[in-house]
Amino acid sequence: MTTPRRSGPDLTQAIMRTTLELGQELGYARLSIEAIAARAGVGKHTVYRRWPSKGALMLDSLLSLSESALDYPDTGDVIADLRRQIYEAVDLLAGAPFSPLFRALVGEAQHDPGVATALNERFIAPQAAKTAARLKTARAQGQLSPDFDLDLAMAILSGPLYFRLLITQEPLTRDYVDRLLDTLFAGMGPRP
Repeated sequence: MTTPRRSGPDLTQAIMRTTLELGQELGYARLSIEAIAARAGVGKHTVYRRWPSKGALMLDSLLSLSESALDYPDTGDVIADLRRQIYEAVDLLAGAPFSPLFRALVGEAQHDPGVATALNERFIAPQAAKTAARLKTARAQGQLSPDFDLDLAMAILSGPLYFRLLITQEPLTRDYVDRLLDTLFAGMGPRP
């Protein structure tokens, strides 16, 4: 009996699952398209037809883990909404077992302009746009002062998270997220 051939979305998902599994086993630096293709039971050309590089494949694989979980709710409480979304992002990016792979991918982006562009276009910019939109809505609803500086809030929200994740490699915890949000809104929140 022959095994049915996988194609299209099923094959793509299988390759991405294999990429994450091998990435965890070998680490990003030792991961290769050839090893991924062999483990997934496909030719390396099948992989290269879908992704131009190991970095592009890893990006898609990591993003496939939780695409909808990083959407913002709108409960009417901007701080609670930010807290929930940032918790989800921290759990995805800084949690075991994928934190080393995400850090390695960001490192790869420093040397591969294609990976840098894809990372920005597919993850960083959309998340920043969602955050800015949620903050604008909160400002329009009177939850934030009319002069609330959205650009500065974005820098304050993202800078410390990436600093911990990529530079100091200190744990990114929910307690840290809580302290960050408390500090941001104590200094920039609604004024009487």
